[in-house]
Amino acid sequence: MTTSGPAATVDAAIFLPDGRVVLVRRKFPPLGWALPGGFVEVGEDLSLACLREAKEETGLDITLACQFFTYSDPARDRRRHTMSTVYIARAEGQPVGGDDAAEARAFPEAEIPWSELAFDHAEVLRDALKFIKTGERRLL
Repeated sequence: MTTSGPAATVDAAIFLPDGRVVLVRRKFPPLGWALPGGFVEVGEDLSLACLREAKEETGLDITLACQFFTYSDPARDRRRHTMSTVYIARAEGQPVGGDDAAEARAFPEAEIPWSELAFDHAEVLRDALKFIKTGERRLL
């Protein structure tokens, strides 16, 4: 008997030393800006998947500060039910788009393209910014 369930994904809220956050412009639908991330491969640890996806999409070697929250609303990705474990991360350097990211760019909070964020990433990024500023985590 074969069963299927939500697909495991990871996303990284990457903050540079000056406070800017790294976003990628998606090359494939759904289009828009997004946190770097993607699907976890079979047999892959979540944190290693996050490091891999961030490197592939931004060219940055990131340091994971903490596993932040898992977002699992069945409607978060219209392609299929996914559950994304989000990490807060730090990095230095200039992001460069790669893999399925058409572009990678670091945004100051005042310039984040909120209306162009894919998936539920506006909610995720608001939660992450609140955590960075106050230390308060999202609650269930």
